[in-house]
Amino acid sequence: MMVRIFPYGAIQFMAFDHYRKFVKLKLGISGHVHRLMAGSMAGMTAVICTYPLDMVRARLAFQVKGEHNYRGIIHAFQTIYTKEGGFRGFYRGLIPTVLGMAPYAGVSFFTFGTLKSVGLNHAPTLLGKPSMDNPDVLVLKTHVNLLCGGVAGAIAQTISYPLDVTRRRMQLAAILPDSDKCLTMVQTLKHVYNQYGIRRGFYRGLSLNYIRCIPSQAVAFTTYELMKQLLHLN
Repeated sequence: MMVRIFPYGAIQFMAFDHYRKFVKLKLGISGHVHRLMAGSMAGMTAVICTYPLDMVRARLAFQVKGEHNYRGIIHAFQTIYTKEGGFRGFYRGLIPTVLGMAPYAGVSFFTFGTLKSVGLNHAPTLLGKPSMDNPDVLVLKTHVNLLCGGVAGAIAQTISYPLDVTRRRMQLAAILPDSDKCLTMVQTLKHVYNQYGIRRGFYRGLSLNYIRCIPSQAVAFTTYELMKQLLHLN
């Protein structure tokens, strides 16, 4: 997870800044919509670049005691490559992941950016403070940053969770007993729906995922805002 999150986070936030400028300056789209578009494209870019690491992480995390198919990261890469069709094996479930990441990252960046701008516009004294690198620029206070990031993560996770379930099913298809029913995205969606229904199928584990994604997104956005000040980017 740590090997994956460094390039994933770096690519996502770097791409978001570049895409936001591109959408605003080249396409002439401004307002809150450019955050949604830039966030979606940034999320998809980060996922495509780091997906093999996500595949290996899922396989290693799924192993239980006494049933270890993989001895470590390198062995997992070698096994998937030799037994599951070369490089194609690393990208099983990529389509639902990309489709799920577009609304997840888009809504996440959109919600955080909107909450930030609304908060600083309507209650600058209560919620904001001068930036460390540029006193003329207002930034959110740390606890407000954490709150906005957590809300953004919760909303984004709720919207994209069914496709996240589909992604995990396809990633683990080779080692699950119902692997023949999870070969494509449409096939997997039908199987999960027929077998478990909507609530127990597509939203199973959502509450537990909130415990992971809310603090994760809160810390990610807060760290991003802090690093912009430390690197004099405001």
